[in-house]
Amino acid sequence: MEKIKITKSETSKSKPTTDQLEFGRVFTDHMFIMDYSTEKGWHDPRIIPYQPLTLDPASIIFHYGQTVFEGLKAYLTPDEKVKLFRPEKNMKRLNRSNDRLCIPAIDETLALEAITTLVGLDKDWVPSAEGTSLYIRPFVIATEPYLGVAPSQNYQFIIILSPVGAYYKEGINPVKIAVENKFVRAVSGGTGEAKTAGNYASSLKAQELVADKGYAQVLWLDGVEKKYVEEVGSMNVFFKIDGEVITPALNGSILEGVTRSSVIDLLKHWNYPVSERRISMEEVFEAAKNGKLEEAFGSGTAAVISPIGELSWHGKNIEVNGGRTGKVAKQLYTTLTGIQTGKQADPFNWTINIE
Repeated sequence: MEKIKITKSETSKSKPTTDQLEFGRVFTDHMFIMDYSTEKGWHDPRIIPYQPLTLDPASIIFHYGQTVFEGLKAYLTPDEKVKLFRPEKNMKRLNRSNDRLCIPAIDETLALEAITTLVGLDKDWVPSAEGTSLYIRPFVIATEPYLGVAPSQNYQFIIILSPVGAYYKEGINPVKIAVENKFVRAVSGGTGEAKTAGNYASSLKAQELVADKGYAQVLWLDGVEKKYVEEVGSMNVFFKIDGEVITPALNGSILEGVTRSSVIDLLKHWNYPVSERRISMEEVFEAAKNGKLEEAFGSGTAAVISPIGELSWHGKNIEVNGGRTGKVAKQLYTTLTGIQTGKQADPFNWTINIE
């Protein structure tokens, strides 16, 4: 495995105060880059001062969107250690996305070493306030200057870091969600199960339209029948109905979330009945009508757990759990954030320390 070369920045940027932290606006002093060519494979892994990229205008990324990315976080513990949460799962998912987008696989051990080395170098950027963290964005872009529709012969694998504030400024609160009936996020056989830029670009219009009506996110339905629940915003979604927690089964159009997997593991550990299966909006609304819809929430890296307080579908509204955060959502949020920040025991060995 090729050794990572490190070129340190000669000056350090000023760090934002806690009240200045937003999501993805400020970046640390260093970044990681590794190149790919068909002749050499992946080569020249290096950490350099954070700086702009120089790319040919004909680079394939600009024209055909051949790119994938990941998102994970580093957390500061009460004894000032820095922890990562299940980063190996992100690297495995990165390679699944690579495969779908015809991007050469990356050595997952090297990718993890790149993350730990980069975070270790910039660990002074990990914020310490409650709910804050250092967001880690690994991504791959196709850099060959070519306007033919074909997989690139050149790529760059890049990692950047951004200190981010608490997702919930005033604590974990339920949000209003509109069920999307016109636009679709993805279909089985498409790129829905890959973490690629086009999935997110295509979601913007629906999000923009519901935001104007006061909704925080859209609930995506399947792209064929527009009947079955898939994701909420850019998160996986869960419903607690009559004591059972149900989440849509992975079907080729749903992203396999690291937090989703962790939620399922925790629920089983606590002996909650859990099902991964198709669930229709009719079933959700029927459960609400019969008083059996007890909770609904999204799961993802940014928010960890996002409770749903209201759902709107075909002009009908249902309130979930009286518009309050449910017991299971609270328990999951407290436990996951506790494990991530070292405030609770980690019985699953999900976290790793950065020296």
